[in-house]
Amino acid sequence: MTETIHRRKPVYPFAPGLGFYKIFWVFFLGCVIGVVVETFWCLITKFYIENRSGVIYGPFNPVYGFGAVVLTLGLHWLSQKRDLWIFLGSMLLGGAVEYVCSWVQEMAFGTVSWEYSETPFNLQGRTNLMFAFFWGILGLLWVKDFYPRMSAWIERIPRRVGIPLTWVLLVLMIFNMTISGLAVARWTARVHGEPAKNQLDVFLDQAYPNDYLTRVYPNMMVVTDENGNRVI
Repeated sequence: MTETIHRRKPVYPFAPGLGFYKIFWVFFLGCVIGVVVETFWCLITKFYIENRSGVIYGPFNPVYGFGAVVLTLGLHWLSQKRDLWIFLGSMLLGGAVEYVCSWVQEMAFGTVSWEYSETPFNLQGRTNLMFAFFWGILGLLWVKDFYPRMSAWIERIPRRVGIPLTWVLLVLMIFNMTISGLAVARWTARVHGEPAKNQLDVFLDQAYPNDYLTRVYPNMMVVTDENGNRVI
């Protein structure tokens, strides 16, 4: 008598390890969580709710998304080390993310969204020791608790859902970040009295006027020199 053996196909988790899908979802969720935390921080410290999104559409801030990715990749090799090393590594990485994001924003769009020149131990007004300390605490919590929980949750997403959803969200985020960057760059040009040069400028002027962008980015400042001239 012949016995038939039925072998089950292996079930692979969605986004294992630190591959593309895992990193994208860390970025995406970091964008959302960062806005939620910033909103509550503003409510607690300033007693009002203020928009803290980094893009025009939706509750997303790419600075926190990139920060989450950098902490994940940069601290991965420290995850088994002493807490002090994780804390110090996160201070350096978080401060670097804040500095680089501020520098890129200023060079690309002529604006900044935070300015710490009046605070102690600041680095060109782009970051300071206090916020580096906060990054250190956040990184320690990230490695020890937040990321393992997030990673397990991401891997539970069904592959048939996760893979197409990732690509849809990726396209939407690229579009969102691109149109937001173009709108901010045109905003800077308008502040300096530069007229529309093409149909894209006309569209941006009509769709995203100054008062609209001021509501979206209440903390954004156009960078000028001491004579009020554009610096880029």
